[in-house]
Amino acid sequence: MCRQSTRYQDRQQCKWRVSVLESFFKTKSQGSSVRRDILAGIATFLAAMYIIVVNPTIMNAAGIPFASALTATVLVSFFGSLMMGLYARNPILVAPGMGINALFTYTMVVGAGIPWQTALGCIFWAGVLFAVLAVLNVRRYIIDAIPAQLRYAISCGIGLFITVIGLVNAGFLVSNPATVVGLGEMTPTLVTFLIGLAITAVLVARNMPGALIIGIVTTTLMATAIGRLWGDASAFSPTGSATLVNFSGIFALPDFSAVGQLDLIGALNIAYWPFIFVVLFTTFFDALSTFMGVCQAGKLLDRNGEPRNIRQSMMVDAMSAIISGPLGTSPANAYVESAAGISQGGRSGLVAVTAALLFLPFLFLSPLLSLVPSIATAPALIMVGVFMLDPIRHINWYEFDDAIPAFIAMILIPLTYSITHGVVFGFLAFVVVKAGVGKRHEIHPTMWILAALSLLLLFQE
Repeated sequence: MCRQSTRYQDRQQCKWRVSVLESFFKTKSQGSSVRRDILAGIATFLAAMYIIVVNPTIMNAAGIPFASALTATVLVSFFGSLMMGLYARNPILVAPGMGINALFTYTMVVGAGIPWQTALGCIFWAGVLFAVLAVLNVRRYIIDAIPAQLRYAISCGIGLFITVIGLVNAGFLVSNPATVVGLGEMTPTLVTFLIGLAITAVLVARNMPGALIIGIVTTTLMATAIGRLWGDASAFSPTGSATLVNFSGIFALPDFSAVGQLDLIGALNIAYWPFIFVVLFTTFFDALSTFMGVCQAGKLLDRNGEPRNIRQSMMVDAMSAIISGPLGTSPANAYVESAAGISQGGRSGLVAVTAALLFLPFLFLSPLLSLVPSIATAPALIMVGVFMLDPIRHINWYEFDDAIPAFIAMILIPLTYSITHGVVFGFLAFVVVKAGVGKRHEIHPTMWILAALSLLLLFQE
């Protein structure tokens, strides 16, 4: 009787917790559920968790200790995603951005010789300026200026970008001196990825709930055989191990040695202003482009057709960028991999909160990341690319002054491996083509400013 009573009480407490979460995040009114959004948060985290190891590797090349950069990556991802879920109420993960971390390391520190402490100071001031732009609602003028055709193209371009990331992570696409890119060698690793992709694709086509998570887990289980029962992953594994799925321990203490090491005064030297501008421009447009693309594909739009809660979301991105420098890493921004959870039906801020909570344990459990290889998350990224191409049908391909700028933005995002580069070339193409065919009246005044800033950014790099 006691046990039955206890079980009844447990069920009631569980229902109460679900009710509280549903009431706070309003999952039902957004066409989702607490369970679905939690699963979506897990899918988003699994698709983006590579950043916990990849970002510290890039930061380490700038002189920041790997362990400290890992700690900073986890903390920024936790706080940024948590703020996105609780304040902006959007299902979008925030973490140190790929591309901007390379700019920090290879352009600012290695290329220009800026001390990493000073470079972190530049990151901080760029974040402050980002926050000012967010408070002044500058994004309103920018969104109003960007034509719908370019918005659709940016969404599709991000989808193609995610697909390319997945194919590269799986070793399906490799560098080829003769053809720039080529097909990877048909190794056991690649075969395992292809089987995992086939399973994931079938599950998605059958509308299986949690298809992406099931695909990730299934591919990981299959990958445990590589190097143990068949094949050799040494050429593919970042550690050179013959096995792809490796257990390297459970606990690792966090390192806070880079926290607070930024040089705020030194970063204000006039010689570093161009770098602050480049970081500001890149983070601002990465954030805006990601929100537009992901929300457009996921139909997370308000009554005006704009990305939902965009002002709050941009403010969260700005605050995440501000705290990145003091914690010891490059700026954080919204992640395109958020589409992994959104495509699984995630709609509320609970998705971001779930992903945030999954980051936090890796302050102490980072070695466990080695259990999920990149070939396991690659099928999910490719499926996300499929989902995000839906807006392509809204592009007016019969009017070339609309189609050409849209195509340039869409194709250059994956080919340059940069959302920002695709967007700025799309802006430039739109202004040039529209002006060239005598349709200057279709160019919003702000677009001329955006085109000028795009040129300035390109020549600063």
